Amino acid sequence: MRVILAEDSTLLREGLVRLLVEEGHEVVAAVGDAVTLMKEVEEQTPDMVVVDIRMPPTHTDDGLRAALEIRKRCPDIGLLVLSQHVERNYAAQLLASNAERIGYLLKDRVAQIEEFLDALERIHAGGAAIDPEVVRQLVIRTTHGDPLARLTPRERSVLEALAQGHTNTAIAQKLHISLSSVEKNLNTIFDKLDLSHTTGYSRRILAVLRYLES
Repeated sequence: MRVILAEDSTLLREGLVRLLVEEGHEVVAAVGDAVTLMKEVEEQTPDMVVVDIRMPPTHTDDGLRAALEIRKRCPDIGLLVLSQHVERNYAAQLLASNAERIGYLLKDRVAQIEEFLDALERIHAGGAAIDPEVVRQLVIRTTHGDPLARLTPRERSVLEALAQGHTNTAIAQKLHISLSSVEKNLNTIFDKLDLSHTTGYSRRILAVLRYLES
């Protein structure tokens, strides 16, 4: 795939460039600020953009705002957003409109090369890739009346795997259960969360994450 990298840490940026090139991808641009990122996206029209949330010029949420603008202008471009820490509000903004071709990973996950590359492939294929730690913090609820309290431990495990962007088959392999068991658990989960009428793989992920964040 044709990739643009936007990361202000030169060491991490160059490391990712080398990794992607070695894996057979074409890095059409590697930039260190959000303004240059937008210019390169307009000129290059890549398949995928990997962008850090906090970047110059303000070092706040410039990367996130650039990602949201890219999604608005070019919805077919895959987006993988990187963050140093779990930032729930940023995750919610990123996933607010569509969970197709989208990813949110912590930078620590990038060091786990196979997981990073798998996330890119899932996003490029039209799916989602949400960091397990992000999902864990979204799933943990302390308020009374939490609908997740109605889920069994197995259903919660299936829900977390689903929210990470895994397919039913991948969930079965990850949890060492049968595919039919995954499907049964998913049906029960969406019934309990009043999401049973939501259709579509990515739309179900979005519905779950919206519900958890609300």
